[in-house]
Amino acid sequence: MRTEIRILVLAALLPLTPLRAREQTDVIVLDNGDRLTGEIEQLRAGVLYFSLDYIDGTIEVQWSKVARLKSKQLFIVQTHDGLRRTGSLATSDRSSSTSVVIRITEESGGKADVERSSIVTIGQTSQRFWQRFSGAINSGIMLSKGNGAIDYDLGAQVEYRQERWSAKSSFSSNLASSSGSSASTRNQLNMGAYHLLHDGNYFYGGFGSALQSDVQGIAIQGSLGAGIGRFLKNSDRTRISILGGLALQETKYTPTAVLLGAQRVAAGFLNADLRIFRFKKTNLTISASLFSAFSDPSRGRVYFNTNASYYLKVVGNLDWNISFYGNWDSRPPAAFSGSDYGANSGVSWTFGR
Repeated sequence: MRTEIRILVLAALLPLTPLRAREQTDVIVLDNGDRLTGEIEQLRAGVLYFSLDYIDGTIEVQWSKVARLKSKQLFIVQTHDGLRRTGSLATSDRSSSTSVVIRITEESGGKADVERSSIVTIGQTSQRFWQRFSGAINSGIMLSKGNGAIDYDLGAQVEYRQERWSAKSSFSSNLASSSGSSASTRNQLNMGAYHLLHDGNYFYGGFGSALQSDVQGIAIQGSLGAGIGRFLKNSDRTRISILGGLALQETKYTPTAVLLGAQRVAAGFLNADLRIFRFKKTNLTISASLFSAFSDPSRGRVYFNTNASYYLKVVGNLDWNISFYGNWDSRPPAAFSGSDYGANSGVSWTFGR
């Protein structure tokens, strides 16, 4: 049954993989005079990713070395103050030898000039629905001859981006077994969305999640929450955000000698996200959530969960990653474990970024 659930979830996520087919007519000129014609894919962590039709893969260009550019394609451009604009790109005639200004021409015809140094990210977008998706697929396996242990991990992430809002979902599945013991599984589905407020660094957002864990005896744990958040830092190297609000959670445990009904709690929550980027090669992502129950009879019960991933680029869209997950419950039912945590490594393939 759990295998079928994993297959159904992935089947729902994987068709969202977009088949990108942009024209390779974008032009960038570097400060040393080199001129390249191809496709601007994205700007992230101070690196402009650019593809050429005569090169297999993507080249990486230091953003501060780009003197001029031009593209008639649509992009979402985010500046360090949190504002986002959507439009085509070109170097403004306001540029000088000491300052490069990028002109964003919106679909409505409006124009905005922004300093190159103030731009944090550039991402492809489109009038076409499917071309607004991006994401990744992860897989890893670990075998041990000594005790016949096997650990298998599978995951997928999908994000849909608009100028002022974004929605994403992720799924992860872990199977662990060894000789002489029964296999244990952990499956988690997360969904979330946010919308920027007038001040570009503030937003309101909501989330939903579902967790199954054999280690903790959780048959299904569902959570729903919403609140207000803020980007504390949003640069081409570091992104830090927090989200706080109210949440509802219901947990159903696996049947035991002691019959347990569904446990429902109302809680306040605080979520923090940290992303650190380094030129071309690596990035670190950490997410942590704290739930504090205020409803009876679970008043004072605390739940904490975290996920962390470190990515190292191998080639093209292929990364090697090592990940950690953990769940803790300060007051689990008698005879049930209050924690479940583990680490894994494998490869990731990204699309639409």
